[in-house]
Amino acid sequence: MIPMPSRHGYPCVALEWYDLTSMRGLPLHEKLAGLVRIGIALYSVRELDELLEMIVEEAMDICGADGGTLYLVRDSMLEFHITRNRSLEKEIGRERMLDFFERLVIPISTSSMAGTCALTGKAMNIPDLYSLPSDFPFRHNPELDRRTGYKSVSQLTVPMHGRTGGCVGVLQILNSLDAEGKPVPFAPDDEMLLSAFAAQAGVSIQNAQLDEKLRRSHQETLFRLSGAAEYRDKETSNHIRRMSHYSRIIATGIGLSRLEVASIHHAAPMHDVGKIGIPDRILHKPGPLTAEERTIMESHCLIGARILEGSDVPVVHQASVLALTHHEKWDGTGYPQRLSGRRIPLEGRIAAVADVFDALASRRCYKEAWPEDKVLEYLIEQKGKHFDPDLVDCFLQNIEEVRRVQAQHLDTDDDFQKIESLSSHLSDEAVDRAA
Repeated sequence: MIPMPSRHGYPCVALEWYDLTSMRGLPLHEKLAGLVRIGIALYSVRELDELLEMIVEEAMDICGADGGTLYLVRDSMLEFHITRNRSLEKEIGRERMLDFFERLVIPISTSSMAGTCALTGKAMNIPDLYSLPSDFPFRHNPELDRRTGYKSVSQLTVPMHGRTGGCVGVLQILNSLDAEGKPVPFAPDDEMLLSAFAAQAGVSIQNAQLDEKLRRSHQETLFRLSGAAEYRDKETSNHIRRMSHYSRIIATGIGLSRLEVASIHHAAPMHDVGKIGIPDRILHKPGPLTAEERTIMESHCLIGARILEGSDVPVVHQASVLALTHHEKWDGTGYPQRLSGRRIPLEGRIAAVADVFDALASRRCYKEAWPEDKVLEYLIEQKGKHFDPDLVDCFLQNIEEVRRVQAQHLDTDDDFQKIESLSSHLSDEAVDRAA
C-alpha cells in the first residue's frame, strides 16, 4: 500500500484511488474494489469527528448523492452529528446552511425514517419523500425544505452496526443526482454499496469511540494529577485549564497540525507537576526565598520531568519535555538547563508565554491580578528576553480568543475558599501527626 494525498481533509490509503464522484458509472466489481479501498482509509482515522465527516462525504460520493446526514446512537436515542448538502453549501455557504439544522435527538422508533431504520436494522430506499405509501408509520416533514428552498426527493437510509451487531448509528443520503443534476431514485446497487460501506463505517466508529473514551480517561487522570500539584501551590484548577487553552491558542496560531495542537493542549496542564516534590516550608514561604531555597524550588522542573519520563504515550512524553523546559528563557537566563533561543523545545517556549500571562493576569491567594494592559506590556517588553518573540506576537494576535478563555474559566471566591480550607485541613493533620 502507498499513502495517497489527503482527500476531504483526511489521509487516504489506496493502491489506486478512484474518482468516487463518477463511481456510479463503473462496473460493479470496480465499485466493490473502490469500497475496499475506502474501508482501509476509514480504519486509518481514529479521531471521531474527523471520521464522521469522512463517512458522510464518502457515502455521498459512492452513490452520487447531493446531501448526507449521520446520527449516532446514544442512550436509546439517535443524536444528530453531521450533515452535508452540496447544493445548499454552494448557494449560501456551509456556515449558513448549518444554521438551518438543529442538533436533533430523535427516538429509536417508527416515528421517523432514521428511527425506523435503527429499530429494524433494515435499509430504507425512498424514491420520493413526498409520495410515501399510506401504510408507512411516518411522513416527510417539508418544513426544512420550505425554510431552505431546497426540495428533498429521494432518500436512502442505512443502519451502521458494530462488531457485535448492535446499531451504532444511522447514515442517510439525499437526492441521487443524474447527469443533468436532477434528483432521481437511488438504484438497488446504491443500496447494496451503501449498506456494505455502512458496515465498515460502524466498526470504524466503534473503534474511534473506544479510542476517544480511553483518551478522555488518560486526560482526566493526568489533569487530576496536575491539579494536585496546583493545590499544593495554592493555585486553582482553573489556572491549568486557562494555561492549557492559551497553549492551544498559540499552537494553533503558529500553524501546527491538529494532532500537534491537541497534544500540547493536553500536555500543558502537567507543567508544574514537579511541585509535588517541593517541601511546604519552601512552597508556601511568605517571604523571599534564600539562594538554597530558590535552588530547591527550581528543581520542580527536574522532578516533573522525572515523574513523566520514559512513557511511550506521546502526550506524556511531551509533558515531560514541557515540565522540564517551561522555565527556560529565550536569552538563556532561565532554568534548569539555561537553554536559549530555539534550543528550547517549542512546547516549553509556548508554555512559558501561556504560564506567565496567566500568573500575572489572574488573582492568587497572595496577590491581585494585574490589569490586562500591564500584562501585555510586560509580554512585549520581554520579547527576545524571556519569550520567543514570534510566540508573543501570535498570542497578541489572538487576544480576543484569550479573553474568551479567561471569561469561561474565571476564578471565584469559592475556588479560593476551597484552597484555604484544604490547606488548613492539611496543616491540622500535620500538627496531629507531629503530636
